[in-house]
Amino acid sequence: MTGWELAAVWAAGAMAGAINAVVGSGSLITFPTLIAVGVDPVTANVSNTIGLVPGSFTAAHGYRPELEGQRERLLRLGLASGLGALIGGILLLFLDPAVFRVVVVALIALACVLVLVQPMLNRWLAERREHAHPHGGVALWLGVLAAGVYGGYFGAAQGVLLIGLLGSFLDDHLQRVNAAKNVLALIVNAVAAVLFVLVAHVDWPAVAGVALGAVTGGFLGARLGRRIPAPLLRGIIVCVGIAAIFVLVYG
Repeated sequence: MTGWELAAVWAAGAMAGAINAVVGSGSLITFPTLIAVGVDPVTANVSNTIGLVPGSFTAAHGYRPELEGQRERLLRLGLASGLGALIGGILLLFLDPAVFRVVVVALIALACVLVLVQPMLNRWLAERREHAHPHGGVALWLGVLAAGVYGGYFGAAQGVLLIGLLGSFLDDHLQRVNAAKNVLALIVNAVAAVLFVLVAHVDWPAVAGVALGAVTGGFLGARLGRRIPAPLLRGIIVCVGIAAIFVLVYG
């Protein structure tokens, strides 16, 4: 990987770290960037997951005030996220790589749709707020488990899925929901990363580029991300997602 390619990966990691802190779709930036600089799709997904762990940590750390009082909830739901990530990571490693190329196109398209409909999702969550369940129950636990499988296998827009689940089942405001989302996404990325380090082929220069950028982006995103115009952010994410689909299909 050349110096310019590493710089591009770092920039993508910084943008992804900021996006993950606020929205949760950063892999739609880093994954296609790694593909564009010549990394194999499965290796790119593995390296991207590992590289985003430090940024996920800084994003979660930046929401410390909103995390107060959520320890019991996050311990319970974190178990579901970790188990789901393990299942998703195993599926990624042991399914035929050709299957990943097909499935990931559908997942990227789904992620783009989720990013586009997020404003409507937020309005729907606000309308449901007074009817939400105080602790989530079994339904939320199973939903978080499924989101963990998705995140361990690919991960783009898993944050949007988690916000939708948590906002639907919990009686809490969206900033605290977003803080919980960051912690659960961190658990998913960390568990999958440990698995990948142990048994998968990893492109370590790609990991380093994504990680250095994601730390910067996660730190800034947790503090400044709310100032980014949401329509612009969604537009960038969707355009990059479409580009990724094009590269995977025709590259």
